[in-house]
Amino acid sequence: MFWTLVQKELKQIIQSPKFITTFLTCSILILLSFYSGIKEYNTAVNKYNTAVNLNKNSMESSRSYDGLDNQIFRKPSPLQIFSSGVNNDIGRYANVSNYDLSTLKSSYYSEDPIFAVFRYMDLTFIFSTVLSLFAILFTYNAINGEKEGGTLKLIFSNSIPRANFIGAKFLGSWFALVIPISIPILLGILMLMLFNISLDSSNWSAILLYITISIGYFTFFIILGIFISSVTKQSSTSFLVLLAIWISLVFILPRVSTMTAGQIVQVPSVAEIKGIQASFEKEEWRNHYDRLGDIWQQRNSIMSVMTEAEKEEYKENNNWNWMMEEDELRSSVLETIKNYSEKLNDDMRNKKSEMERLALTLSRFSPVSSYLLAAMNIGQTNIGQKSKVENSINDYKNDFVEFTKKKQAESGGMGGIQIKMSTESGLQITDGRSSTKLDLSEMPQYTTPKYNAAKVFGNTFIDIGLLAVYSIILFGISFMVFLKYDLR
Repeated sequence: MFWTLVQKELKQIIQSPKFITTFLTCSILILLSFYSGIKEYNTAVNKYNTAVNLNKNSMESSRSYDGLDNQIFRKPSPLQIFSSGVNNDIGRYANVSNYDLSTLKSSYYSEDPIFAVFRYMDLTFIFSTVLSLFAILFTYNAINGEKEGGTLKLIFSNSIPRANFIGAKFLGSWFALVIPISIPILLGILMLMLFNISLDSSNWSAILLYITISIGYFTFFIILGIFISSVTKQSSTSFLVLLAIWISLVFILPRVSTMTAGQIVQVPSVAEIKGIQASFEKEEWRNHYDRLGDIWQQRNSIMSVMTEAEKEEYKENNNWNWMMEEDELRSSVLETIKNYSEKLNDDMRNKKSEMERLALTLSRFSPVSSYLLAAMNIGQTNIGQKSKVENSINDYKNDFVEFTKKKQAESGGMGGIQIKMSTESGLQITDGRSSTKLDLSEMPQYTTPKYNAAKVFGNTFIDIGLLAVYSIILFGISFMVFLKYDLR
């Protein structure tokens, strides 16, 4: 009898106009999201390859290892086709140098602001917004609609357990929604192969996990629709209540969570950090020039008792040492400023991380947020990706700086234009830079952080668990409510 009820529910939905509408809408949106995602990914890959080659040619054309300019570009991931997340917001590349902290800059949206207005339509958006709404449309009258049509009393005129009825309602609605989306999703995956999108085993595992979580997500809204339908008398009332809940869960709660966390944990703005850095830098350079003034005064004091010939000889013998001493003092100031800036940035990142953790914790009261966070974690387009990439680039920076220092020492000289003055030869200007291309064959190469499927699953476990808990608890409440439902 149970499967008869499931077939009845499934047949009733499939024969209704909303099924055809859902199927066509889902097919168009899902295939469109795959196509636009593939085109966006291919464009990003082409830009990445072009930028890497241009950077390599630029470095090889440099005439000195000292101060060699290097840029590290963030490699696109094929998983961004499914969930773009913050991928287009966090920057494309970072400069690598000795004294500056490497941070990502120049996001895709900063180059093409029009896309920031309308955003890209990825599969995660379709699941989180469109399909959750369709789940409500399928189930808002699951119980009270049967009562209004007079079929509820007719069904229970037979000896049918209420558990079988509500279970059949859920399963029939679930199949009716899975069928319209499974076909376009399979066609979308076929498109990935036709467009030669390179996917390894970990990527395929991530895609399978992503689809499973997505199905689990709209399962919650199917159960929510059944629950509201069983606690309201009229289907029109249940629809309005579900619409209000859907708006709150999808749009309001996640944003209120972020605003609340921002009020609880105060994070200094970038402008404030730059102001503090500028003040500290100004003070350090002022102290530096005061020290140089004292050094110059001591040198002049020593030379004050010398004859002009002795002064010239003294200067010629000590010019190089003086220059090295002053360069060492300058390097010390730069190092102090760099360390202070890193400390400020670390403090700001710690505060920001604390605020983000609080915001994400509060937002997880909505299953929509849990789904979005899980999807972005799987696609490696979550907010933690920025710091992850920046940390890997800064780790690489140490190896790169050591390489440039070693090669500069091997090539000899300071690597720039040198000015030397003596009484015998007068003013001499020499170019310490190489006139040929630099040899970068031994230069350490940056490696993009690898996709760790096990770690990703561990990071998404809490969100997967929350989605399961929300669905199980809500289904249990629905079952308890329907046991006392008035069938008349």
